[in-house]
Amino acid sequence: MYEKIISRRSIKNYKPDMPPMELIDRVINAGLYAANGRGWQSPIIIAITDKATRDKLSALNARIMGADGDPFYGAPCVLVVLADKSRPTYIYDGSLTMGNMMLAAHDAGLGSCWIHRAKEEFESEEGKEILRSLGIEGDYEGIGNLILGYQNGDPKDRAPRNENRVYKI
Repeated sequence: MYEKIISRRSIKNYKPDMPPMELIDRVINAGLYAANGRGWQSPIIIAITDKATRDKLSALNARIMGADGDPFYGAPCVLVVLADKSRPTYIYDGSLTMGNMMLAAHDAGLGSCWIHRAKEEFESEEGKEILRSLGIEGDYEGIGNLILGYQNGDPKDRAPRNENRVYKI
């Protein structure tokens, strides 16, 4: 487990091949078991494997960023994490969900990367329409987009860790 944690990288180049649903479900399940405040389980996960929906969300993300490329780096799958804003720990709960899923993806032989701007995506009318189409009601905030797929090429070497980040008493 420790080796998986220190060898994980954020992948920014993907093959177009969709991973099998059993691997996607494995990653999702790891997210569902993330630690969360008071056991409230405030995060929800939207698995986007439909190419048209994925491309629509990518274009929305790019517009928010002020760019015109693919901020999802060609990844065929996007796992969107949103969390219930009525829970005081919702941002932390959603962040732990994302972290668990990134580690599970690496363990399953998949690449992943946390892509920001989910908050803005799901505050937009287009994002709200996606939620309505799925029957999702409530006050949810987008925490992150986890892109997922098979990496194309070798990952970068790990960057050295910055010094002076641990203090012991």
